Amino acid sequence: MNHAEALVSVRNVSKRFGATQALEDVSVDFEAGRVHGLVGENGAGKSTLCGVVLGAHAPDAGAVWMDGSTLRLDSPAAGADRGLVGVAQELSLLPAMSVVDNIVLGTEEHWGPFVKDRANRRRVAALVAEHGLEVSLDARVGSQSVADQQKVEILRALGRRSRLVVLDEPTARLASHEAVELRGTVRRLAERGVAVVYVSHFLDEVLSVADTVTVMRDGRIVRTGPARLESHASLVEGMTGRQIGEVFPPKPPAPADDAPVVLRVEGLGSAGAGFSDVSLQIRAGEILGLAGLVGAGRSEVAHAVYGAHATAAGSVEVCGHRLSGRVEDALAKGVALIPESRRDQGLMARRPVRDNTTLPHLGRFAGRLGMRTGEEQEAASRACDEVGVRAQSVLAPVAALSGGNQQKVLFARAVLGEPRLLIADEPTRGVDVGSKRAIYEALNRMARSGCAVLLVSSELEEVIGTCHRALVMRRGRLVAEHAGSEMTEERLLADAFGPGNGAGGGRGDPALAEGESP
Repeated sequence: MNHAEALVSVRNVSKRFGATQALEDVSVDFEAGRVHGLVGENGAGKSTLCGVVLGAHAPDAGAVWMDGSTLRLDSPAAGADRGLVGVAQELSLLPAMSVVDNIVLGTEEHWGPFVKDRANRRRVAALVAEHGLEVSLDARVGSQSVADQQKVEILRALGRRSRLVVLDEPTARLASHEAVELRGTVRRLAERGVAVVYVSHFLDEVLSVADTVTVMRDGRIVRTGPARLESHASLVEGMTGRQIGEVFPPKPPAPADDAPVVLRVEGLGSAGAGFSDVSLQIRAGEILGLAGLVGAGRSEVAHAVYGAHATAAGSVEVCGHRLSGRVEDALAKGVALIPESRRDQGLMARRPVRDNTTLPHLGRFAGRLGMRTGEEQEAASRACDEVGVRAQSVLAPVAALSGGNQQKVLFARAVLGEPRLLIADEPTRGVDVGSKRAIYEALNRMARSGCAVLLVSSELEEVIGTCHRALVMRRGRLVAEHAGSEMTEERLLADAFGPGNGAGGGRGDPALAEGESP
């Protein structure tokens, strides 16, 4: 393909960050009017390639062409001026501003020095109606759910008359029906002549929406070709360089009926967090899944158990000891939490891997003359090795790691504390298939050691493939329990949506997602 046939062409581009070769001799074309899927494991170079196209990174070698001439960008703003817009996996919204203000930011309509608020609101309302991504226009963005914030980010990109749109994990936080609507939006954009670069770990989703797929591995392009000639298995093999087989490792044996109860929750409720009368128990060595629609109260229950959400009723016991509702007490009683958002709730991006791993456990490394840093570093290294963190050093900043390895750092932190109860809230969101397998193996190892695991997940396959039992929440209440052969996608979906509601469409990796709020 020559430059004249492509809107944007990347030619022999290489990019290095310190000792890491992020891209090496990469060439690819993005055509107007077509959806181009981009797949690869975390660290394969996908985000760096998109950053080069959008103006976030300057290539060390090679060039980017647009409309047949060399494209030189010194910032993402310069890229946006040329119609090159991206929606990053990590959101970049202003939480104190309204939804409307975030969407029109930088493109507001004015009358002299004054912003035309009504005109901007009408413009956003038309954009929402056109693309079917429903959000509360006047709400403060920081008060909205992660799923709604994702929609605001996407709407902001769609409202900029873009010629090329990069969507990085666009459905990771969306509901099943919203993911279907978004794919419709993507196809409509392509029909209007927009070039769409679609980056996702949901491989079946990529195959369903893309015209062309590029597979990346270790900073290089493995191949580019028509999506219709690829399959889930062929993409996994191209991404990893091997046939991965089953995604889920064998489950550890289910605990016996007389195994000790690690977590006992009785009548837990919180008016502010939108759940009530929640009772459950988990035995030592058991992995219990908490499924349901986004907004059903799953994460809120998990955080209330940990002490991060105030409760109005009920009790939480760990190994027979009642928790006070404070995070410090939960930590002291052996509870560990892996939060839904590693960036906002879990990690200190600029701090070393060591500090992020040992943060809740610093007391054990404190001596009379200060921190025993050598002992701390050795303990962090052991924990990171146990869960397979790939980093140059535990002294490297955690921001330098791929998304999958950042997630593993959270598991290393949990492992270091030898918890009695592990709460894992969406632990594989935004990570590649290889990292998912490593995370599942880490969960299994913890269960085999006698740890009780509470897994909150929107992916039905994950719940079924990982858990011994599954509880389903709907509108802030537990409505069903399934185990063994009864734990099927159809039953979990039916319970999550409730009687009289169809499950609707789904994405390639079936997910429970937002359809109704509590």
